[in-house]
Amino acid sequence: MDMMEDIWEPYARREAASAYEHLYPSFEWNIPASFNIAIAACDRHAAAHPDKVAILFDRGKGTSERWTFRHLKADSNRLANALRGLGVKSGDRVAIFLSQSPQLPIAHFAVYKLGAVVVPLFTLFGHEAVVHRTGDSASRVLITDREHVELVLDCLPQLPTLEHILVVDEPAAGTLFVPDLMAKSSDQFQVVQTKADDPAIIIYTSGTTGKAKGALHGHRVLLGHLPGVSVSHDLMPRPGDFIWTPADWAWIGGMFDVLFPALYWAVPIVARRMPKFDPLEAFDLMARWQVKNVFLPPTAVKLMRQVDNPRGRWPISLRTIACGGESLGEETLRWARETLGVHINEFYGQTECNMVVSNCASLFEARPGSMGKPAPGHDVAIIDDQGRPLPHGEIGEIGVRRGDPVMFLGYWNQPAATERKFVGDWLRTGDMGYMDADGYLYFVGRDDDIISSAGYRIGPAEVEETLVQHQAVLMAAVIGRPDETRGEVVKAFVRLRGCVEPSDALKSELQAWVRQRLGAHEYPREVEFVSEFPMTPSGKIQRAVLRQQERERKKASL
Repeated sequence: MDMMEDIWEPYARREAASAYEHLYPSFEWNIPASFNIAIAACDRHAAAHPDKVAILFDRGKGTSERWTFRHLKADSNRLANALRGLGVKSGDRVAIFLSQSPQLPIAHFAVYKLGAVVVPLFTLFGHEAVVHRTGDSASRVLITDREHVELVLDCLPQLPTLEHILVVDEPAAGTLFVPDLMAKSSDQFQVVQTKADDPAIIIYTSGTTGKAKGALHGHRVLLGHLPGVSVSHDLMPRPGDFIWTPADWAWIGGMFDVLFPALYWAVPIVARRMPKFDPLEAFDLMARWQVKNVFLPPTAVKLMRQVDNPRGRWPISLRTIACGGESLGEETLRWARETLGVHINEFYGQTECNMVVSNCASLFEARPGSMGKPAPGHDVAIIDDQGRPLPHGEIGEIGVRRGDPVMFLGYWNQPAATERKFVGDWLRTGDMGYMDADGYLYFVGRDDDIISSAGYRIGPAEVEETLVQHQAVLMAAVIGRPDETRGEVVKAFVRLRGCVEPSDALKSELQAWVRQRLGAHEYPREVEFVSEFPMTPSGKIQRAVLRQQERERKKASL
């Protein structure tokens, strides 16, 4: 079965696709009973056009590698055989702690071929973030590289279920070297037959209480992403499309907004390790490889906007730019049209239910402040607390109807949290908004305390818990403070123990404390020492009051 033909491409090709009013109601899901991401995004292309380039790996300093679908299939088969030899079986969890590189999708495909479950780890994670995700998922194997292996080895005493650490690029004591394992393994493998809703991946997402929860997705999550990804790139795939993103391939945005849909459509993708985003390097990369399509987090767009005369300095030839995570604002959108000659299609989604709303310049005109319209196949509404759809113009919670193939199966080992995520026929996003009479959706705000910083959704609870583990800290509260570049930055209010004096040195120490344990994307860029917190009658810190105080401070400073 050619799943690309069955799911999306006929709709993108139809003459009716020139109008959203024709495309949206005509779309129907056709999810096959059996479906495996590795076959859909790798093996079927290796059979049809084995020498087609799948990934162009830009190693920097003028060196690059071209990886074909033949390479991806053969190496993922070898790795799947090696993992089976280590005892990995269907349903087992395998953590993948890798940067953008061909080895990352090869590892994913190997795990999917076994019927096992991937646990992706963000390359900026620190000790406690790795321990929590690997331990909570009870991962048996972790695949990483030399850059991160020492961190993993330090975590090993706290990970009783972790049996093997595999390193892809350089031997390390106490680990297995992937090239050695693959050299002893066959490049032939019989893929385990999986159903479309069989578990494939656990992506951890931050919440407002407790540690990050694992959103469990089935293999169908790839099919569920296709319409939203396509419309955000003006009906991808198109001849000559060639995509890149600076977003880490461990996040749902990097994986399922770019990597796997591109491979599914046989659209080549650029892999480039970029630990810290550099707008000059981004323009240079896009020009050097004549990239046609990019997914950029909002912060990346804002940093690129600071570069003078990019089209005069680099021969870029973009066809599409997609962006999600927060609203860019009309000035930034105008800059892209006038300076880059491209409309930015903003979209909306979250880890549990991604890419359900998008703009599409090919189908309808964007409206300032709007996230766009529901992508084909997704029933999105504004609902009240009882799950009843609200009239146009009324503010309520953004909901997505149950049964959507892009929707998660549930939170890993947390049935009560899963149940709270739904009301009636709707998944509750926790985000507030409204829909106008023409179907455009507008984001108003979150009904919780999630912080949106540089495209990352950060839960305050995990940061607070890490702070209070420091011997100097008695209590902590974390909020997002508005920031022009990042949308929000993490700010921590800290109450010290009685014998400790506040100081700038202690602020820096606390920032480093969180950065080392959780990651560089999550540490508080601002720390304020306080003697007391606004509290509810039941003794909970009122983060909303702290946020309001910050807004009033900002107004007073203008």
